[in-house]
Amino acid sequence: MSVAANASPQLKAALREVSAEMDRRFDALLPIPNDPRADLYRAMRHATIGGGKRLRPLLVFATARLFDVARDAAARVAVALEAIHVYSLIHDDLPAMDDDDLRHGKATVHKAFDEATAILAGDCLHALAFEVLADPATHADPFVRAELIADLARASGPSGMAGGQAMDLKADGTRFDLNTVTRLQQMKTGALIGAAVEGGAILGRVAPEGRRHLRGYAHDLGLAFQIVDDLLDVEGDEQLAGKKLRKDGEQGKETFVSLLGVDRARQQSRMLVDQAIDHLRSYGEEAELLRAIARFVIDRRG
Repeated sequence: MSVAANASPQLKAALREVSAEMDRRFDALLPIPNDPRADLYRAMRHATIGGGKRLRPLLVFATARLFDVARDAAARVAVALEAIHVYSLIHDDLPAMDDDDLRHGKATVHKAFDEATAILAGDCLHALAFEVLADPATHADPFVRAELIADLARASGPSGMAGGQAMDLKADGTRFDLNTVTRLQQMKTGALIGAAVEGGAILGRVAPEGRRHLRGYAHDLGLAFQIVDDLLDVEGDEQLAGKKLRKDGEQGKETFVSLLGVDRARQQSRMLVDQAIDHLRSYGEEAELLRAIARFVIDRRG
């Protein structure tokens, strides 16, 4: 059974379309040069092309759809989000952090190449994300581009994803309470999910005060996503996940499951998904893909 086996037909089609588009765009952005940088580019391609849920790009497209944003503009923001996400995975997999050998069913970058190449591949994808956003092809208005850049920088830096990863490194063998675990995951996982939704709204020129309901959706979706990740780490299938599971328990890390128990964690994830969908109540059919994504989060298998 595939990871998306329980997705609705609409969502399955959207996932296939977005995955193919991301592969095409990374292929075009990362041609292998005929010089000593060839392995660096091969490493970036190894990490970005083929595999991955593409949840963040899909959220950009689904949010941009609410505001009739041009698909090419949404795709460029989606590529930038995915480049940041993939760079973070490359670095997270390194021996100095999570020390993983498998990602998306294939060897992690430092295993397929070497640690130095993996570090540089992550660095280059980080830079590529902001290069793409800064390009006038992303949006003609420089103020829109600047807001996209600032929002992604906040989401990926010490107040967002990287800060959450720093907290996660301290969680090994440390007794974190539920509030601390929630804050950690809001930063490590939730920040980029929030940036994906925010990016679609920024492209639609929605004022910050008009994005509160979308922020609420992203907040609840991000927490539900992480709770399900914790459940899959305990109950999941490594073949479907494409990575090693049961690591949190082995390392003595507190998770939503260790703190709440399996049943309460599952109930909490469902409640959060219901809340996320309720944040979209002012929208009609145009938000159905966002609703389908929320429902999929609690039914996914990897």
